[in-house]
Amino acid sequence: MTSAAFFDLDRTLLQGASGPIISEALRAEGLLSPDPVPGENLLFGLFNVVGETLPSMALTRQGARAAKGWSAEAARRAGERVAQPLVDAVEPFAREMIEDHRQAGRPVVLATTTPYDMVQPFAELLGLDGVLATHYRVEDGRYDGTIDGEFVWNRGKARSVKEWARAHQVELADSYAYSDSIFDLPMLHSVGHPVAVNPDPRLLAYALLRGWQTLWFTAPEGVPKPLGIEPQQIATALARPELMPWIKIEVDGLENMPEEGGVVLASNHRSYLDPSIVGFVGGKVSRPVRFLAKKEVTDAPIVGQIAKAMGAIRVDRENAGTAPMEQAALALRAGEVVAVFPQGTIPRGEAFFDPELKGRYGAVRLAIETGRPIVPLGLWGTERAWPRNRQLPYVLNLADPPVVKVAIGEPYHPSVKGTSEKELGKAIVELMDKISALLPPESQMRVDPTPEQLATTFPSSSEKI
Repeated sequence: MTSAAFFDLDRTLLQGASGPIISEALRAEGLLSPDPVPGENLLFGLFNVVGETLPSMALTRQGARAAKGWSAEAARRAGERVAQPLVDAVEPFAREMIEDHRQAGRPVVLATTTPYDMVQPFAELLGLDGVLATHYRVEDGRYDGTIDGEFVWNRGKARSVKEWARAHQVELADSYAYSDSIFDLPMLHSVGHPVAVNPDPRLLAYALLRGWQTLWFTAPEGVPKPLGIEPQQIATALARPELMPWIKIEVDGLENMPEEGGVVLASNHRSYLDPSIVGFVGGKVSRPVRFLAKKEVTDAPIVGQIAKAMGAIRVDRENAGTAPMEQAALALRAGEVVAVFPQGTIPRGEAFFDPELKGRYGAVRLAIETGRPIVPLGLWGTERAWPRNRQLPYVLNLADPPVVKVAIGEPYHPSVKGTSEKELGKAIVELMDKISALLPPESQMRVDPTPEQLATTFPSSSEKI
């Protein structure tokens, strides 16, 4: 026997309700009055925020009665109308999760209360393997106002899942189910791998108590997003100049930062403060930034939990593997900003003062393999606010705060073909040259550092990360 993956639709595969899209198509087919029902938009908005409620599902159950007399053919045409808009509305990380199950050989099944005729074309276009949805009974080509079979909600959805599993020789103990709603607990309990997605408050609490996996398909795994807001968005909202009087940040070239789509943000590295500054830049265009972070950071108590909540991608350099790059590539394909410091770590000693920047292949490999552009970013002055030999930044330097300069270059695609070592070598030189060109003229001057200056480039003796 095989396993399968069952996905709810509204607030799971989609960020919100499918209702507005479906209602528009029904109006186009003449099945609904041209004007929205009073309060309709309010109800959809409330659903998007809090999810299913008993009153809203009571109204949904009456949908069959409200559709009495509709032409079944016209309803199916409406379903065809909404197929592409619904596919376009599927959350980016939901697509990647579906693809992961396909690669594992699992059938992927839609399980939704929404009428079958409205969602079957969507499921077919998305390439799903089955549809469990509420059927309206048809008589003489028209809906007769009753439900044919299960009302696919709550226990009815769980029964539909179990029946489908028996018919297709699927072992539910090895299967997965994804839903946002506390009312889908029967379905979630029916499988061995229940996953709470964008959970309503009650399901979130239940999942935490049970130790179930919790995901938000608008963000990478491990990033919480209750009420649609993730920790990094809160942090960047608080990163206002008046709240950071110990530093001055000057940003040039913000117009080069894409407002949507996957992008590799590649920066030079001078201080522990750099990730915060890069995140600040992302916040300027309302885009969370995902970082490749050393395991020493992600595995550290408290700090590690914060880093993961911010979307950090764990990198274990001692046991190098492809997992971090695969996670970063997934985020890029899902339309995320992935920040990479090609130098790998802050240069130490005389290397810190070398005008010629040297980098590793990660950033360019990601861009080449995913087809996403690179945005070069030049940082200067962060080491004055937080040198490497200090565990904490100079937050009391209020009289003469250092100036941190951020310069953002134009997006570009590496001018190489393939991922051979030779081609990647050319691509990394190209990238580091672009970053160097964004730095102030003083960065190109060779200096003979003093012992005191050299000391600032080495971690303190107690520094672990």
